[in-house]
Amino acid sequence: MSNTSSIAVLLPTRGRTESLSRSVFSIVEKAQQADRLQLLFAFDFDDTVGLDHFATVIQPWLDDRDVDYEAVGFDSMGYAGLNRYYNALAEKTDADWLFVWNDDAVMDTRHWDQVVRQFDGQFKILKVHTHNEHPYSIFPIVPQAWYQTLGLLSRHQMIDAEISQNAYMLDIMQIVDITVTH
Repeated sequence: MSNTSSIAVLLPTRGRTESLSRSVFSIVEKAQQADRLQLLFAFDFDDTVGLDHFATVIQPWLDDRDVDYEAVGFDSMGYAGLNRYYNALAEKTDADWLFVWNDDAVMDTRHWDQVVRQFDGQFKILKVHTHNEHPYSIFPIVPQAWYQTLGLLSRHQMIDAEISQNAYMLDIMQIVDITVTH
């Protein structure tokens, strides 16, 4: 695997401006090679607060750091359609890894991207540590081959649950040394 973007961070968001900024800044600032990241944002067309914040705060910040990103607009699908946002974002990238992220998560681990890259070429679902050590991978990091094989990340809005259940049944869940505050 040798794509330009090693890790695509998939990030649906709606109206959470302060937490979105904290989340994005942490994921970029804690990466060793932010130039190998691709951030894919999903915004609802009617989320003027979120879109304005992105255009005035996050977009210039990412531009200053030369981070690859794309903001994609959607008709609102709500929580019931959460998987459809993630699936649509996954379709837009050929990055080696797809990181299911959200706008109130904060990356704690310095050089987290290097931890992910240790598993390049392996068909594993990577599970980060979170505050409550939930049995599911709350923020699954999925190989591109998962999306290519299934044509989607998840059929259900509880994307973390579906991916985790499948990963456990296939014995491909890999706990990694990355910590996220959620």
